[in-house]
Amino acid sequence: MKYDVTITNIGSLAPNFLENSSSIILLDEGVRPNLTEMVVEHTAGELTDDVKVGDTLTMGAKRKYKVVSVGEAVNENLRKDGHCTIVINAEGSMPGQLIVKGSLPPRLNLGDKITIE
Repeated sequence: MKYDVTITNIGSLAPNFLENSSSIILLDEGVRPNLTEMVVEHTAGELTDDVKVGDTLTMGAKRKYKVVSVGEAVNENLRKDGHCTIVINAEGSMPGQLIVKGSLPPRLNLGDKITIE
């Protein structure tokens, strides 16, 4: 397991990002209070190895996604403050984006795990 965190807050605008742009913005809990409404906050986690193409991202109990692109800032940002933008089944090219392919976008719930392996 490279990364293992638990969702602690889902900002009121976060579901809109998921629905309209197939993206989820992750951030360690309490790091940037001014962004709370836009992001999915989670427990602090340690990234034990770089995220790479071919890794598996799991959200909740059953939603698994294959990592197809890792922006140049993803690993640094995850280590610093648990931040990246997960883009599901869509294109992306920003340095902080983690692009994944797989099943339908997840329905996120408080207490759900997000893991990368």
